[in-house]
Amino acid sequence: MKVYLLKDVESVGMRGTVVNVSDGYAANFLFPKKFAVAVPDNDEAFKKLMHSAEVKKEVIASKTSMLAEHIKALKITMRRKTHDKVKLYGSISTSEIADALADHGVKIAKNQIITDKSIKEVGTYEVTVKLTSKLQPKFQLKIISE
Repeated sequence: MKVYLLKDVESVGMRGTVVNVSDGYAANFLFPKKFAVAVPDNDEAFKKLMHSAEVKKEVIASKTSMLAEHIKALKITMRRKTHDKVKLYGSISTSEIADALADHGVKIAKNQIITDKSIKEVGTYEVTVKLTSKLQPKFQLKIISE
């Protein structure tokens, strides 16, 4: 059965898309929770709804790609107290990185920040920001001693 998703459903699809699901899944889960509606065969109003959803998706995708380009251009420097000029007294958390990004005009959640390893020493690190599953720009984070 073809259904139009009204909300994001994990492992099924994103809001605004038409997906094929089993009749039972649609009738017992998606429809009662108002996650989806059945796709009529030739309804003009539904086609207009689909078109507006596609336009919204394109706008969001362009804004996200512009944000990704802005993040790629960033080079953030943070000053921290150190021991022996190398080791930090505490590691740099993802919330601190999110705050530093917010100071540069990029507002994201701390769970969108991915580091290869914990940042415990002075140096330059490459930090990944997960905007979408496919769009993950990286920027340079430099930690220096106070």
